[in-house]
Amino acid sequence: MRIGELSERTGTPRRLLRYYEEQELIVAGRSANGYREYDERFVDRVTQIRGLLDAGLPTRIIKQILPCLDKPRTIHFADATPEMLATLELERDRMTERIACLVRNRDAVAEYLEVVRSTKRPDEAPAVLPG
Repeated sequence: MRIGELSERTGTPRRLLRYYEEQELIVAGRSANGYREYDERFVDRVTQIRGLLDAGLPTRIIKQILPCLDKPRTIHFADATPEMLATLELERDRMTERIACLVRNRDAVAEYLEVVRSTKRPDEAPAVLPG
């Protein structure tokens, strides 16, 4: 598939796909006319990369663990070095902190919505937030 189809199927902008290629996270073949060509497995691979980036892992770490990803959402790394394990533990702990922060923020928004909705009179128009 060409870059446009991979972009559509993964929801990833073409520019980001080119960046992933520059960072050696994915490798495109080239057709006779020079267009990038990706095989089907890159749909899952790009999804994994995006998930790891969204979780806060830097591309240098993702590049190290990508060879251990044998199927979507499964990581196998049998020969991890102590340094790699320490780095991954640190990243895991950072993710846990971000998750806790997101949960607090979600709960605060939910509480705000509950208060706003419970104090609104039925004949009032919905509140509009500036923005």
